[in-house]
Amino acid sequence: MPSLKDLRNRITSVKSTQKITKAMQMVAAAKLRRAQNAAEAGRPYADKMAATLGNLAGNLVGGVGAPKLLSGSGADKTHLLVVCTADRGLCGAFNSSIARLAAKHARELQGQGKTVKIFTVGKKGYDLLRRQFRSEIIENIDIRGTRPVDYDFASEIAEKIIARFDAGEFDVATLFYSAFRSVISQIPTAQQLIPAELPSAEGENSATGAASNAAMEFEPSEEAILTTLLPKNLAVQVYKALLENAASEQGARMSAMDSATRNAGEMIKKQTQIYNRTRQAMITKELIEIISGAEAL
Repeated sequence: MPSLKDLRNRITSVKSTQKITKAMQMVAAAKLRRAQNAAEAGRPYADKMAATLGNLAGNLVGGVGAPKLLSGSGADKTHLLVVCTADRGLCGAFNSSIARLAAKHARELQGQGKTVKIFTVGKKGYDLLRRQFRSEIIENIDIRGTRPVDYDFASEIAEKIIARFDAGEFDVATLFYSAFRSVISQIPTAQQLIPAELPSAEGENSATGAASNAAMEFEPSEEAILTTLLPKNLAVQVYKALLENAASEQGARMSAMDSATRNAGEMIKKQTQIYNRTRQAMITKELIEIISGAEAL
């Protein structure tokens, strides 16, 4: 049975931990608003750019003359998984849920006899995946020195992916990240980057109310426009994923630290009850010893 001193030290330690988790919750709440605003502001541009490219790509009948980023390499043998996570923990299941989705996808591809390569962005994703896929990880990018994440950083990642694709290192690239919905809801998401999965022209027309049979002429040609915009679209989609991840990370950390703070409060209450009972038992025992000694005299 622990002594009163041990119980006091334990209660003091839990109170100190509670102060830390409460402070981390408040910091995450302050960062969440800015990260959420950035993620919500980036969605319309990324979605509209993808829709515009989908409209252009729909005019290339049968994919004739389409850039390789749109049509692919013509094979489906080697897959590159771009896994975006955070560099820090203490954010609940945020990192592990993304890594779990990527690992599941990798195992399914390997079960089909395909080759898997993994490109990690963020230390936590690398640490989680290297246990099972150490030989498949070809590159890791640390984002600890990039605060806040900007478009130039996302563009560098996109350039690395395109360079590997042009070198023939893979046929299909899939991006993994966590889409932010609310403080308590972050959804692990997989999005194919190469060949680019773009909205259909019919879907864009129905969403905007434009006529589906409208005749359009482009100058320069659709092929030239797509050749220029597809690399930029890839960078935009990566940037959108990083912004979504930043908001999801802070939301998950805020929820995790709130739960930790409440759990610490319950633990303090329980340990305080044990301390009071132990102290009362010791007082009672001392009184009994005093009374027994007096009666013996």
